[in-house]
Amino acid sequence: MAVRPSIVGIDGPGALENALQSAQYIADEGLATSAYLALALGKPLLLEGAPGVGKTEAAKAITAVLGRQLIRLQCYEGIDSAAALYEWNYPRQMLAIRQAGDDYVNIYRDDFLIARPMLQALQAPESSVLLIDEIDRADHEFEAFLLEFLSDFQISIPERGTVRAHERPVVILTSNRTRELHEALRRRCVYHWIDYPDARREAEIVMMRASSVARSTAEAVVAAVGRLRQEPLSKRPGVAETVEWAEAATLLNQQGASWPEAFRRAIGVALKDQDDLNYIADRLDAVISGEAA
Repeated sequence: MAVRPSIVGIDGPGALENALQSAQYIADEGLATSAYLALALGKPLLLEGAPGVGKTEAAKAITAVLGRQLIRLQCYEGIDSAAALYEWNYPRQMLAIRQAGDDYVNIYRDDFLIARPMLQALQAPESSVLLIDEIDRADHEFEAFLLEFLSDFQISIPERGTVRAHERPVVILTSNRTRELHEALRRRCVYHWIDYPDARREAEIVMMRASSVARSTAEAVVAAVGRLRQEPLSKRPGVAETVEWAEAATLLNQQGASWPEAFRRAIGVALKDQDDLNYIADRLDAVISGEAA
């Protein structure tokens, strides 16, 4: 299948990997390949992984590489089609009817229609990327509704007719895998599992995102975070927390704190749950010892 016009200039996974790095995102070969195939084949990209591994950041970086606007639909329990597709501005419609008196007024004009993320993506598929974030937080009814959208890339507005995209929009879905997604949804997507990066790549991410951090500090933080992720914590630190811990410890060290003390005092940017902090408190020195010295 020929490459879609939307990714002309990106002639393969390697080129996309390099472009993502220019957009401040270090992708491995697997992610670059899956993203390239999704773009080239016109299929949605489904990214799964634990919270904090960089799924949403990957979507933002892909959007930046394509030079498009990111349209984000944040899923939540109870989300419905009105929040995802469109709704009518009823107060304005009622006001227009009262002002018109006996005259006819079309209350289904564009200026009364409030486009939500999925309709926005259909209306401007060539200039946007639709991110359906944390689809696993939505219920099965919304997932079934989403299947229809991803099959035909069209929606029906009873008062207006069917709205179709003249080209397939770029769609990226993320899931923290808090529940299993329907097999039919998975079949419509190119799938990739994003894991925590290995130590070398995570240190590179820290250096890229936090220019004030020394490499030795980045490596020490990465090692400590790796040990924290092996603990039975309720909220394991993600990559963003690794970067923040390195930045915070560096700031405290510049203000006079020793490295071990700087790491200890800055733990609140790595662990953000009181139960986790209480659990690790007695062993925090062991987590940061040696590597942090």
